[in-house]
Amino acid sequence: MINPFKKNSKLVLSNGIIFPGFSFGASGTVVGEIVFNTGMTGYQEVITDPSYHGQILTFTYPEIGNTGINDEDSESNNSVKGIIVRNYSLNKSNWRSKKNFNEWLVEQNITGLYGIDTRALVKILRSNGSMNGVLTSEDISVESCLKIIHETPKMEGLNLSKEVSTKKQYFWQNTTETEFDTRKRYSELPKKLRIVAIDFGIKKSILNRLVSHGCEILVLPSRSTFKDVLSNKPDGIFFSNGPGDPSSVSEGIDLAKSLIEYGTIPMFGICLGHQIFGLALGGSTYKLPFGHRGLNHPCGMNNQIEITSQNHGFAIDPNSLSKEIVKISHYNLNDNTLAGLEVINKPIFSVQYHPEAGPGPHDSDYLFKKFVSLMLERC
Repeated sequence: MINPFKKNSKLVLSNGIIFPGFSFGASGTVVGEIVFNTGMTGYQEVITDPSYHGQILTFTYPEIGNTGINDEDSESNNSVKGIIVRNYSLNKSNWRSKKNFNEWLVEQNITGLYGIDTRALVKILRSNGSMNGVLTSEDISVESCLKIIHETPKMEGLNLSKEVSTKKQYFWQNTTETEFDTRKRYSELPKKLRIVAIDFGIKKSILNRLVSHGCEILVLPSRSTFKDVLSNKPDGIFFSNGPGDPSSVSEGIDLAKSLIEYGTIPMFGICLGHQIFGLALGGSTYKLPFGHRGLNHPCGMNNQIEITSQNHGFAIDPNSLSKEIVKISHYNLNDNTLAGLEVINKPIFSVQYHPEAGPGPHDSDYLFKKFVSLMLERC
């Protein structure tokens, strides 16, 4: 089942470029959009982020796997289709580690490719944009790989959130087990704040941070209705991250429109949730050339800068939003794309990045406090 030195493994891009290499992880053939992440740590969280559903992930950091895999850091039961690395470690060296990286990839049915020039691959993606490709450990011809790619739809127009969303509602009560935990600060709240979270591909770390800030969470499927949400009498409503093209998530956009029009309940959106808010407010989204995926993206305005964790391939067009309805709160300072918004005269806001820092910096954790403050004002 595992042959880490299989030489006929390869990556074939839709433009015909071929990267021969060696296989590890699960054997097989996978097709998906090829993207890259620039983070130097947190590979377990990155691989299990549902926002990568349908994609094959390239790590720019040259060696992955040296700290093994533990029981706590996976963000979900979903994962990328495949991974591409320069090198991977068969050894594990961390006190939390339970198994080595390769064993876990096999268990998760994730196909891996190593031994290629990942710098050259990333330069191609930066110059030509993210594109579909086939990663295979099998003896398949290049012509067959290109045929598979041709028959596979591109990311534009795909509603992938419905594939990773929960099928039934559930309560979440776990907290963050970190030094920056805020449970003591919020232990004296007059009541537990009840949040309805709409799951478009939610990460465990987001739920943990909300609980740590004094909330109890009811997670609902992405296809939930306005009636489903309000029947649970929430103090606040959260729209989660997730994969795919935001403009295709019609059920989420319709729900957001109804809730924004209702307008009295605080709402917070992250990543895909942010994009859904933008579309519900009359805006439009577009596909970024190669996306933002890493742990060091500067965002902010008015001389206030946060270093943020990001994972998205689409963005809201700021010119499509009405200045009478929406205030822009953050820009991505690398390329000036829209990174945060607030609805004027309503307790509704969202950000394009991941303030829960799973993995990443903690600069943006104040956004959870802001959400709590908006709810407390109305209790």
